[in-house]
Amino acid sequence: MRVRTRATSANGHATAASVALTNDQIRTLIPHRWPMLLLDRIESIEAGERGVAIKNVAATELWFQGHFPEEAVLPGVVVIEAMAQLAGAVFALAGAGRISYLTGVRSMRFRRRIVPGDQIVLSAERTAGAGGIGEYRVVARVDDQVAAEGLITITDPAAGKPVGEA
Repeated sequence: MRVRTRATSANGHATAASVALTNDQIRTLIPHRWPMLLLDRIESIEAGERGVAIKNVAATELWFQGHFPEEAVLPGVVVIEAMAQLAGAVFALAGAGRISYLTGVRSMRFRRRIVPGDQIVLSAERTAGAGGIGEYRVVARVDDQVAAEGLITITDPAAGKPVGEA
């Protein structure tokens, strides 16, 4: 995969520590496609550790037809899915393209409504995990205000049993 680097070293040379990904490049990391690919672009990503992504909220998105059509509000599950996709991309980049499943959502809090026209800045940072499991602190911000935050656990199904299974 070809990526544009964003970070530079002290001597001005580009480093591979943090990269930016277009929508086409995101599709090489996670299996999602329209209408379920929710990330418009990844601003920065560090393999296995952290990432920042953008999701633009458009009034034409299908869920607004049935979710409070008189006063459109982005469903919370869509926000969680966008956060999980970012965490999954961070996880996949560290594991040479492994696929991850969302296996846990904890302490998720919604702080403000997200409506058409908003731009969500998503962040995911690894807090725990090793091998085929990763836990990420995720935050969704709109206009520098926290809209949602919590913990997401993702698991590589090839690495063994998902979190919580005996």
